[in-house]
Amino acid sequence: MTRLRVLLLGAGGREHALAWKLAQSPRLDWLVAAPGNPGMARLGMVEPGLDILDGEAVARFARARGIDLVIVGPEAPLAAGVADAVGAAGIAVFGPSAAAARLETSKGFTKALCDEAGIPTARWARFAALAPALAHVRSAGAPLVVKADGLAAGKGVTVAATLAEAEAALHALFATPGAEVVIEECLEGEEVSVFVACPGTQALPLLAAQDHKRLGEGDTGPNTGGMGACAPASVFTPALEAETMARIIRPTLETMAARGTPFSGILFAGLMLTREGPKLIEYNVRFGDPECQVLMLLLESDLLDLVEATATGRLAGCEVRWKPGHALGVVVAARGYPGTPVAGGEIGGLDSCGATVFQAGTRFEDGRLVAAGGRVLTVGAHAPTLRAAADAAYAAIGKISFADAVFRRDIGWRELAREAGEGLA
Repeated sequence: MTRLRVLLLGAGGREHALAWKLAQSPRLDWLVAAPGNPGMARLGMVEPGLDILDGEAVARFARARGIDLVIVGPEAPLAAGVADAVGAAGIAVFGPSAAAARLETSKGFTKALCDEAGIPTARWARFAALAPALAHVRSAGAPLVVKADGLAAGKGVTVAATLAEAEAALHALFATPGAEVVIEECLEGEEVSVFVACPGTQALPLLAAQDHKRLGEGDTGPNTGGMGACAPASVFTPALEAETMARIIRPTLETMAARGTPFSGILFAGLMLTREGPKLIEYNVRFGDPECQVLMLLLESDLLDLVEATATGRLAGCEVRWKPGHALGVVVAARGYPGTPVAGGEIGGLDSCGATVFQAGTRFEDGRLVAAGGRVLTVGAHAPTLRAAADAAYAAIGKISFADAVFRRDIGWRELAREAGEGLA
């Protein structure tokens, strides 16, 4: 059995969940996380001083420490070409090149690829100036979706129910010099997050999950990076998975390979399940956050095996097993998020709350664990039913002391309704 030394880049709840699952692998020699967070420090070493946006620095660090595999968690290092630098140093890397990461870093790039490959998606237009963008929305009418054409940490999207909302979103986005926006028709249906392990044109579908982007209950309030997730998503049937693989995932991988920019890593397709079938909303090029947290709670097989097979192009024959039941994760954010969150609030009770807690925006200050970001924790549970998982997660939140906590109380509401046989309105 070959044991591996692993460098995990990132500091959020997604990376804590990956570290938690990697630590269970009998093949793990040792793990170092950069910059890491207090929760990840309990699972291995952390290297807070490493600049994870500097590919050459990451490669030098990996060579010096005898790292066998680098796992890139967040999107920013991928956009900066960290995977390119690590791969050029002869070290296996889990994550796509900067060229392939354009599937996430440019919504216009992905929309054009969809047009080229015949992939079902929303009608769209891209603009680099405010005046023609305003003219377009006034001609098209609401509802519309207005997106920043670039990385925005999950918060650069406005679903505008009125022209006034669309115009306000455009004014806000074009206040940044050099901004470009994509304006799309507003698709109707239910959203799912679909994850596929992809080395080149190989593709191994993983579980589908459902995220909850809006800040408030009933999907109200501003978009966030995600306030909670549940999996598996029963609405994403085997027939829909087969259709998605045939009409969306495989054409994407084949087109990227034909262009000389093959994709390697986790391809995350945000889909809308419309009456005409699944349509692509957007791609991300890494595990989602908070979806990753619930997927790791459900993953039975060895994550390190899956990651290594994907990174080295040996995915054929790789088996992925999932635990029975359901997982649900609730994001506990700091008051003020997604605007300016309140930092410094003390957090306690994590070890005795009775659930699995993944840390994100936390730090130690004078020996106390305190909030240091917007999304602070993901409190997750795995149970035979989603209702039991939800009850366990919310009961655990009640045992955690965090005065500035903000969280949704209806995570999983669609799936819970289906589980109860209530249907959806």
